[in-house]
Amino acid sequence: MSRKYFGTDGIRGRVGLAPITPDFVMRLGYAAGKVLIEKGEKRSGERPSVLIGKDTRLSGYMLESALEAGFAAAGVDVCLVGPLPTPAIAYLTRALRLQAGIVISASHNPYYDNGIKFFSAQGTKLPDEVELAIEALIDLPMECVAPADLGRAKRIDDARGRYIEFCKSTFPNDLDLRGLKIVVDCANGAAYHTAPNVFHELGAEVVTIGAQPNGLNINDGFGATSPKALASAVMTHRADLGLALDGDADRILMVDAEGNLYDGDQLLYALVCSRAKHGVVAGVAGTLMTNLALEHALARLNVPFARAAVGDRYVVEMLNEKGWLFGGENSGHLLALDRHTTGDGTIAALQVLAALREAGGSLKNLLSDLTLYPQKLINVPMTKGFPWQDDPTIQAALQATEAKMAGRGRVLLRASGTEPLLRVMVEGENAQEVLAAAQDLANVVREVAQ
Repeated sequence: MSRKYFGTDGIRGRVGLAPITPDFVMRLGYAAGKVLIEKGEKRSGERPSVLIGKDTRLSGYMLESALEAGFAAAGVDVCLVGPLPTPAIAYLTRALRLQAGIVISASHNPYYDNGIKFFSAQGTKLPDEVELAIEALIDLPMECVAPADLGRAKRIDDARGRYIEFCKSTFPNDLDLRGLKIVVDCANGAAYHTAPNVFHELGAEVVTIGAQPNGLNINDGFGATSPKALASAVMTHRADLGLALDGDADRILMVDAEGNLYDGDQLLYALVCSRAKHGVVAGVAGTLMTNLALEHALARLNVPFARAAVGDRYVVEMLNEKGWLFGGENSGHLLALDRHTTGDGTIAALQVLAALREAGGSLKNLLSDLTLYPQKLINVPMTKGFPWQDDPTIQAALQATEAKMAGRGRVLLRASGTEPLLRVMVEGENAQEVLAAAQDLANVVREVAQ
């Protein structure tokens, strides 16, 4: 069954335009509440309870109120925590034994976008069948429960502290961060009042940037989507390392003392190498966008590797299917399922820092046997719903590019799950050849897909 509203990571769009409007979000809350009740999540003699968190976007206030109203109308209680990272909501939903967690966030997008993400009672992304059940009710008329059965709302005042302690608990007890000077870039997003505390309380000297959210500056010139600010701050403050989170803090990039940027593929390799020293790593899951060099490096360690569709939910699904623990995306979503049920930028950074502490030296030394192949990604605007897979001109250009790169790289076309874009990616051993091939293919797509 096709999806009408849910994408690869919840529902996302421009605020004020369907579906990110107050009336739709209220109906979404109502539909989700009804599904919770219908699926037997209701405790004996009690109403179901859900957790609602958000990032720092101004529109979060409006959408939070709309969601709260929808759940209350369905007879579901709501716990509010205010701005907190997406993975914090996953953790707290599980820790507080609630029936679902909801995050109001558009992740790395600009402030004028927003979205709704759901977590199950286990702190994982909702199964497809649950999302489809919610979709089936969204467009139906709302029928408010009896006044005595309406849901209530309350705030959880210690949510921030609970999450900070959880993050710290994932770092080895026999290690600390004393002697390290770390720049933490919070992207003016949800981690502005959590991430700096975590690293400071583990002993690091912390310099914080991108931690003055005003509702409009999330991801604007700071964070994982704009790492130049972090590199500059690391050099200015003569720091040992820099950490860049995105707006909802579920991804991480790092910068070393020389200003070199390390992406998710490289950080995943550092994490896996460290874990391999403590036992066998059953396997690692990446995505179609994972750099081929990582696959080759893992093969040298005799660690199996598999590619999932792009999106951290699909990486998690593959890990669960195979019984593996580690995976990620080059964008910085890293998964260590022995530490958390979902991708968490702060916790992933702690795992890499633990690997550095154990090995000694720098990130450059730790990753000396992994050299990423040149990779060029071009995002081409595409009319929503355009059947690019069936277009003969695009397919002919794709086949020609694949033939040109045969034996020396990879070519990938895929539609974004959250934006009206067709992503053109070429990867190979020769940077000039990769750039030229990507540009040629993108030009063909651009002419046809708009």
